[in-house]
Amino acid sequence: MQYNQRAADVAAEVSKAVFGKPQTIRTIWMAMLAGGHVLIEDIPGVGKTTLALAFARALELNESRVQFTPDVLPSDIVGFTVFQKETGRLVYHPGSVMCNLFLGDEINRTSSRTQSALLEVMEEGNVTVDGVTHPVPAPFTVIATENPVGAAGTQMLPQSQLDRFTVCVVMGYPDTEAEMQMLAGRGQRTLLEQVHPVANQADLLAMQKEVAGVFIHELMYRYIVDLAQASRKEPRLALGLSPRASLALAGMARAAAYLAGFCCSAGCDHCVCRCGPPPPDADRPGQGGRRDGGCGHRRSAAHRAASPPGKGRSPWQVNCAGRWAWCCCLPLRY
Repeated sequence: MQYNQRAADVAAEVSKAVFGKPQTIRTIWMAMLAGGHVLIEDIPGVGKTTLALAFARALELNESRVQFTPDVLPSDIVGFTVFQKETGRLVYHPGSVMCNLFLGDEINRTSSRTQSALLEVMEEGNVTVDGVTHPVPAPFTVIATENPVGAAGTQMLPQSQLDRFTVCVVMGYPDTEAEMQMLAGRGQRTLLEQVHPVANQADLLAMQKEVAGVFIHELMYRYIVDLAQASRKEPRLALGLSPRASLALAGMARAAAYLAGFCCSAGCDHCVCRCGPPPPDADRPGQGGRRDGGCGHRRSAAHRAASPPGKGRSPWQVNCAGRWAWCCCLPLRY
């Protein structure tokens, strides 16, 4: 986990501009690490745009911001081609999505046609203009905001586009202390000026690669699938989780574990038992020890206190880079 500490530094840096919202910052950062997109839904003035711009500054991302209005056209988003008389060729002029972080302010105030221009780029990472496909720079994240108050003249996002957002977060009002801190900070310099780069585009790509390598146990996959199946059978829900949502949930789980210091990827030396002194000889391999034949613990006091969730299983052991480690010893802090 070479970049794990740097990931924590990014969240700390964003917190300099957005006070009292650690969980919101963490959720958005997890979605970005998982390679997903974010929809922020809240009333005006609570810091939606500031939060998105703070991530762009902390990560040194090339960001592009569009204030969506009814007259914004799809070509403003994906770009357009113009005939060049001198060469006799069609020349592509990039749109606003040709960036690392695309911020769409009040996305529900533009036409459904313009909203749909984001479908391809959010799913596939490229845009097609006049039959020619153009990839967007990597990494690429869409952070869109919408205001649920004052729905006159707005266009609801289609379900096909909502499904492409990994998370939808609501910021809410700051608490008293956070608002006091915000007012005091305004007297010195703007909040965004306090955010300094602590990582760059290459670092984010490396972090996303490390997150993709986080190990997920089969029982966790089963839980995600069971949750999705239950939502599809629930009569009180108009629509259940899609397979894309299941993939997003698994990605968020990997990102949460990564930020907690739990990687279980190749070459990992973090996920080892930390339950006290070495066990006696009777507890070593060959006499009921760990299944990998290693010399780690098997039944310390902490292990005995952890009740397994099923009969005949040892689900508290997970495979970590070819070894077995006890889950109760891993730094799982959410």
